[in-house]
Amino acid sequence: MKKLSVLFALPAALATSPAMAASGPFFSLQNTNFVVLIAFVLFIGILIYAGVPKKITGMLDARAIQIKSDLDEARALREEAKTILASYERKQKEVAEQTDRIIANAKDQALAAAAQAKADLKQAIARRLAGAEEQIASAEAAAIKQVRERAISVAIAAAGDVLAKQATAASAKSSIDDAIAQVEAKLH
Repeated sequence: MKKLSVLFALPAALATSPAMAASGPFFSLQNTNFVVLIAFVLFIGILIYAGVPKKITGMLDARAIQIKSDLDEARALREEAKTILASYERKQKEVAEQTDRIIANAKDQALAAAAQAKADLKQAIARRLAGAEEQIASAEAAAIKQVRERAISVAIAAAGDVLAKQATAASAKSSIDDAIAQVEAKLH
């Protein structure tokens, strides 16, 4: 194959030398256009004989197959990405709904806790008021008792002074005897 191409290339190279190229009739080796045409036809022939078009076609087919497989892979990746995106959007929606439920539940619990705290506060205030009223009543009763006891002790002291001034020894003795007799009667 290489020998044949060398055989064709040598006469073509000699025929295309500048000395041979000149103007004249078209089908003459002295016409440069004809020489270029012959060289071009020989070059195309050598390329066809060497199988270059088949190699180029094979390379282009391989490249087309590679591009097609890349496109198929890109489509598959796009579909997978769409599926993942839809999954994440669905999860985001579920999380948003769950967040709304949690917030609503927290608000309800906060309102219930506030109402319970208010009721507990009212009960605590009522208990403290009742305790304070009991303390006031107790203090009032103690004060009244102290006043009575003081009034009784003052009255006894005053009566003792009056009796001591009015009583004689005989009347004191008879009143002591009468008091002892009354105590004996009540104890027996």
